[in-house]
Order: sequence, then C-alpha cells, then structure tokens
Amino acid sequence: MKLPTVGGALQPAGPGRSERRSLAAATARAGDERGAVEPLAPGDPRAGVKVFADYDGEVRASCEVLVVGSGPGGSVVAKELAEAGRDVILLEEGPPFGVEDFRQEAGESLARTLREGGMRAARGRMLIPTMQAIALGGGSVVNSAICARSPAWVFDKWAERTGTASITLDALLPHYQRVERLLGVSPTPMEVQGERNLRFKRGCDALGLSSEPTHRNVRDCRGSGECFTGCRNRAKMSTDVSYVPAAIRAGARVLTSVRAEHLLLSGRRATGMRGRTIEPFTWREGAPVEIRAELIVLAAGCMATPLILLRSGAASSSGYVGNELQLHPGLAIMAVFPDPIDPWEGATQGYHSLHFLEQGIKLEVLWSPPAVLAARFPGFGHDYQRHLRTYHRMAPFDVIIAAEQSRGTVRPKRGGWDPDVRFDYAPRDVEKIQRGLGILSDICWAAGAGSILPGLHGVPDELRSPEEAEILKSKRLDGRDTITAANHAFGTARMSRRSRDGVVDEEGRCHDLDNVYVADTSVFPGSPAVNPMLTCMALADRIACGIIDRW
Repeated sequence: MKLPTVGGALQPAGPGRSERRSLAAATARAGDERGAVEPLAPGDPRAGVKVFADYDGEVRASCEVLVVGSGPGGSVVAKELAEAGRDVILLEEGPPFGVEDFRQEAGESLARTLREGGMRAARGRMLIPTMQAIALGGGSVVNSAICARSPAWVFDKWAERTGTASITLDALLPHYQRVERLLGVSPTPMEVQGERNLRFKRGCDALGLSSEPTHRNVRDCRGSGECFTGCRNRAKMSTDVSYVPAAIRAGARVLTSVRAEHLLLSGRRATGMRGRTIEPFTWREGAPVEIRAELIVLAAGCMATPLILLRSGAASSSGYVGNELQLHPGLAIMAVFPDPIDPWEGATQGYHSLHFLEQGIKLEVLWSPPAVLAARFPGFGHDYQRHLRTYHRMAPFDVIIAAEQSRGTVRPKRGGWDPDVRFDYAPRDVEKIQRGLGILSDICWAAGAGSILPGLHGVPDELRSPEEAEILKSKRLDGRDTITAANHAFGTARMSRRSRDGVVDEEGRCHDLDNVYVADTSVFPGSPAVNPMLTCMALADRIACGIIDRW
C-alpha cells in the first residue's frame, strides 16, 4: 500500500479516468524518505462549502466517491481521495462554524454544537451522558485536541478478538506520522500549561508516577481553556479548518446540513444515498437529497454509521452492526487548593499520566465551562455559593477507563432519527474507575490540595485530608453512585478478518458489500486505550490509501 504525497495528485500522463487513479510516488516507510510533508495551513470553514440557505429544493448530484461525515475519519478520506484525482462529495449533517458562531455560554454552546442539545445518554442501570458533535469537522471542533497514539498491545488485543493481524502499530506508524505532520501535532508547551496542569504534574512527580504534556493538534495555542465551546483563537487544527479545506482545494464538493438516511442498494453494491437537508439549530427537515455514487465511505460516527446500515438493511449478516458498543467512562474530582491557581488559564487538557494505561486507566487534567462544572457542586444556598466563590482555587482532575467488560448497543429510535443507545456498565469496570479515583485523590494531596470535592453518592461532599479520602478506595461503589460521562465511543461496525466476526474487513470495506467502506471509530474492535481521534485518523488514512490502490 502506498502513501500519497501531500499537496495534490500527479499530473496526468495521458487522457482518461485512469490517470485520476494514479497515486503520487511515495514510500510506505515513515520518516523523511517518504518525501516532503508540509503541514496544512488553517482555512476558512465556510469557504467553498454549501450551506442550508443554498438549497432551493430537491438536491440531486452524482460523484465517484461519496463520503458521509466530515469528522476525523471522513475528512481524511475525502482529502486523500480528492488529491488522488477522485470526484468526491463530502456530506455533513451539521453546519460550518466560523469564530463568530461559537458561544461561550455552556448551555447555548451545547445546544448548537452537540446532538440532542448535549443531552444524549446511554441507558442501562444508569444514565451515562455521551456527547457527539453536529458540525462541520465533527468532534474535532469541540474536543480538547488530544492526539495520542495507541500502544502496540492495543492492536494485539484487537487481533486476538477479531483476527485483524494486519492492523499493527508498525503498519499504522506511517499513517500516524503523516496525520501528525499535517496537523502539526506536538506536546503542549510549558508556557500555555497554566497552574492547573502544572499542579497535576507536581502531584505525579511527588508520587513517582510518570506523566507528560499531552500531544495536541494546535498552532499557537494561547491556553484560553475554551476547547469545548470552540476555539475562538482558531489555534485548534480541527478538521473543518484543516482537512476539509484541503479536500476542497483538491476539488471535493462539500454539502453541509444534509442528513444521510438510507443507502440505495443493488445486490452487493450501493448505488447512492438518500437523505434530507436539515436546518441548522432548529433541526427541521428540508428538501429530499439523492446522491449517486460509485463508492461510498461511511464516517458518520459510531452512533450514526450503524443506524444508516440498519435502516438500509445492509452489511448485517454477521449480526454485529450496532452491537459491541464500547465507551471510555470517565469521572472527575475537584481539587481545592489553599492558594489561587486561576484554573481557567492554560490548555484545556495539557497534561496526562499513562502510568496505569496497561491496567486500563488514564489520568488527566480537565477544564470545561464553569456552568458545567458548577452543576456538580454539592450543597444548597450559602453552602453552594461558597463553592462558587472558590473557583479560582480549584482544579478538576479526571480518570477515564477502558471498560473492557462493558458492552452496549445502538439501534434506530422509533419515530425519530436519533439513536437508542444502551450500555451495560459492568461492576468490574466500576471497580476499575474507582481505583483510578483513588489514585487521583493521592495526586491531589501530593499536589498540595487542601480538600477534595469527590461528587459521589454516599461519600461526604468534601474530603479534608488524605485520611478522610481513604473512603474513595475502601467504600464499595455502584455505578449509580457516580456521575459518569463517556464521550469516547467505538465498536458498532467492528473490523474483522472473517465476515462472521464483524462488519468490515481490515481494509475498511464491508464484508457484505463490494463498494461500501467505513472509516470512523465504529470499526475499532476494542478500546484504543487512549483518546480515539488520532487512531481514527490514522486508520482512515490507511483506508484511503487502500481505496486509491484498489479503485
């Protein structure tokens, strides 16, 4: 498999469509021998993009390749195929967001950028909020820009589970490096860490735990801590300002405010897609859309991709479409320091510890809009007000886990287009996250905290000493005692060597369909151990290279 050269397709050597299928010369080896790789320059997320106001009536179009979803997976595929000379249409259900469209008030921001107004949750023995974006650029617009490679043992586990022996760290390394160079991924510099992140480092250092600055896809970050509500400095290289503009420059057509609903099928082939235009922020349905395509890549996310397949009656012979949903449940505790640290200053998530990663535990620093954090403060009246007045001395630290014992499902919801998400949070995974909480508590005290707000049912509202905090380790917690969220989701169209064990093969192509691929976190056979965005993008880059070679 060859890696395409950054910057466009080769000049044609002769007439006809075959030249568009030529790949620029490059080796599959990582490093400088692969040729010059220039970082992408940030672009205008609105330039060259069709928006809802541009649609006068029914929308009909045709293309060689239809890519559904503009987030970390779909944008990579669209760019690479467009630069290889393919005629590409990229669809996105959400609108583009310019800087003027971001809202810093938490409630308004959630309602505008997240599906179901930020209220989507997985149901089971407890509700677990799970947020997915609805915007050009997908989750890359509202995440904290963390770019972490999965370690080699993750892919060994995947191979044990579904036989994906060709998906190894060595195989993905050139794709990881390619994405990292294009986005300018680098460790968060000390000058934008802020005291909140440095206190976490101090605690880890005091306990002898390894920690490191997070690698992020940012340029000239100012440490304003506004990642979740949209970067007003345009420092975050989300795909709406990086990969999507590059795809447009290479000739791709981008249609936003279009919901993909059904594949059009003929035997083992898809001939196109039907859907509707969707008005931004009101989410009212508009005109019907039909796009004919020779090849379709689904990258709508692990909640929407299985819904499209299920509603189309496609790729479901194995029974795995919409099943094997996995999450990274997370919990945060608030360290309260005796001195001001101004926690709103500094990178949203600038430091983390991978010390316990092989045990399925990742520890990190957090920040989010104050109104969101305040929803977890204990007490009423003056007691609640007291916590609000100590914001300047607080730092939230959090733990996320690979919940390998827990599973869920995604199904179409009757009478609507949102998914019915179910998740069984296994007791052994609750025990794992409780171990992580105990370690976080130790980090808080080692960092100099004067007290901790644990935010757990059945635990005192405020813990004022390491001795009091031992309850975090000794008390047997049930999942319902916690305020758990899980924004990393994957596995609902999993990759497998054999068709009976999954939905797509190791090249991302559906086992049951000859010309339909999936390139989002749906294909993960298991947890990536770390934040999934970079692994998703590396896999998408690999899948795109395979499509270019094969088609």
